[in-house]
Amino acid sequence: MTAALVLGGGPAGAAAALCLARAGLPVTLVEREAAPREKVCGEFLGANAARRLRTLGIDLSALGAVPIGGARLAVGARMAAIGLPFAAWGLPRAKLDEALLTAARDAGACILRGHAARRAERVVGGWRVHLSDSVVLTAPVLVLATGKHELRGQPRAWRGHHVGLKLPLRLSGPLAEVLLLPLRGGYAGLQPSADGRANLCLALRAADGRVGEPYNLLAKVAAGSDLAAALLADAVPLWKRPLAVGGLPYGFLHRDVGRADPALFRVGDQFAVIPSLAGEGMDMALASGIAAAAAISAAVPAPDFHADLARAWRRPMRWAGLAAGLLHRAPNGFVWAAGLLPGSARSMVARMRLQA
Repeated sequence: MTAALVLGGGPAGAAAALCLARAGLPVTLVEREAAPREKVCGEFLGANAARRLRTLGIDLSALGAVPIGGARLAVGARMAAIGLPFAAWGLPRAKLDEALLTAARDAGACILRGHAARRAERVVGGWRVHLSDSVVLTAPVLVLATGKHELRGQPRAWRGHHVGLKLPLRLSGPLAEVLLLPLRGGYAGLQPSADGRANLCLALRAADGRVGEPYNLLAKVAAGSDLAAALLADAVPLWKRPLAVGGLPYGFLHRDVGRADPALFRVGDQFAVIPSLAGEGMDMALASGIAAAAAISAAVPAPDFHADLARAWRRPMRWAGLAAGLLHRAPNGFVWAAGLLPGSARSMVARMRLQA
């Protein structure tokens, strides 16, 4: 019998399964996608994420990750450049997820791909999970790592009102920085990715998230700033349509209430959803998966694990929420202040990071 059942094969779930397997515990991971597939994600990996990946045996250079040399913000004719206070890289999710799942499998985890978890229910002695193909799995411990997707019977506390979009591009020239581009209804991020591509990712209010075909999306981003218009003038979309996911609850932080279940561990976006402009989502996913495996191995109840995680994540969540609010209410002022006080901007970026 498996000691733990992990639902979701993204960075949080794969890291949890990998660490549990390394600890000698039998673990089964269920991933809904049968083959590598991109996810709606900014692909940003900071120094802490890279360090955690190294401890998991993942070599970013071997996977083709590209360095990110700085950051620029732009709205209208205004632009500000700030130096990142840490090293950073860009890497497509399909490559990263596949490397982590392979490492988990090689460590001894049982990986079930192409199976979607439909619902989970508490039973005597643990959890019962019903999969899409009528398969039923049981385990004493459940790790919920389904990312931005809800699981029937175990919803997050609230549903958000943002849409996330992702579209890889081929630009006419090289891109070495990550760009934050406010626009009507939200903001976009543009950064270098592997194989000479650029990754365009957006967070928009639901009412502004219906953009249709890729060139409509590029036009929407280009309308926000002169810099975006120049960079996207000759951009070639690499997909027929952008990936999209709705109901993103930016700012959500899980809190156990009442009689919380001691054997249900939430990780990654199932525990907290930081505003995407922070670029810290990937590190949070990895950190939570690693920490969950350590807690399970040490027989720490899930509420205690969640409390420790909430204490560690509260500060970066607050700073990211503050930055997102300022960017939404006063994008011109936000970019102006970042250009006038680059040291303060770098300090805000640093405060949105998890502690190493």
